[in-house]
Amino acid sequence: MNPYRADLHCHSTCSDGSLSPIEIIQLAKKIGLSALSITDHDTIEAYKSAFPAAKEAGIALLPGVEFSAMLNNVSVHVLGYGFAIDEPIIQTFCNQHFERRHQRNREILKLLDKHGMPISEEELIEACPFNLEQPFKHSTGRPHIALAMIKKGYINNIYDAFARYLAEGKSCYAQGAPFSVEETIDIIHRSKGIAIIAHPHLQKSNRVIKKLLEMNFDGMESYYGNFPLQRHQKWLQIALNKNWLITGGSDFHGTIKPHIPLGCSWIDEEKYQAVLNKLQSI
Repeated sequence: MNPYRADLHCHSTCSDGSLSPIEIIQLAKKIGLSALSITDHDTIEAYKSAFPAAKEAGIALLPGVEFSAMLNNVSVHVLGYGFAIDEPIIQTFCNQHFERRHQRNREILKLLDKHGMPISEEELIEACPFNLEQPFKHSTGRPHIALAMIKKGYINNIYDAFARYLAEGKSCYAQGAPFSVEETIDIIHRSKGIAIIAHPHLQKSNRVIKKLLEMNFDGMESYYGNFPLQRHQKWLQIALNKNWLITGGSDFHGTIKPHIPLGCSWIDEEKYQAVLNKLQSI
């Protein structure tokens, strides 16, 4: 019998993943996951198709989302879990992010044009892996722009696009998140969900980490990606010391990040049940 494994961080074609929500559910079943959360960037669109697929596959599906937020002009990610997908507060918040994402895309395309790499909005959509019948229902962003740059022959791969042009501080970067971390936590809590610090492993600023640890989070993504176990220990200990929930997930994107397979990071049944217990107490 397979051990209980819950991967609470992955992305579908509703944001910057390469598999549809249904394909992710099918893959989760194939590799023996017990529970899953699809945490697309700033959108919960995946759950319209994911819930029926998960029920059929016998996989527990926890509603989730990964919001971009600002802390002292630094972009950080906040995971939200457990809200109802028809909750008007969370839907409105996602719509506001959606509008800012498209505005940001246009800003980046203008910057690329100034650098001799013109890409039209139509070419951006054509480069995306999602269903083109409803392209504006999806959360497009820099990874999709990178795919368009590859298709136009401007760069060789996604990492090249970010390293040279699209990463924070580079010549074609535009700030994306329209809300602060505090506002994001508040929205998640008002939606009867829990707010989790996403992948602290990736945060290079000790000052930012210190600020995050002082905020009203419910937990921390202590297990993340395909890092070795010793990379998790620091964040596990911090979460335990604060009596916070411990979550974890792969951050699977499919072909966008081929080195990170679904289920490479997860939490066990005890930790997943602690998440559910917290949600039931709200």
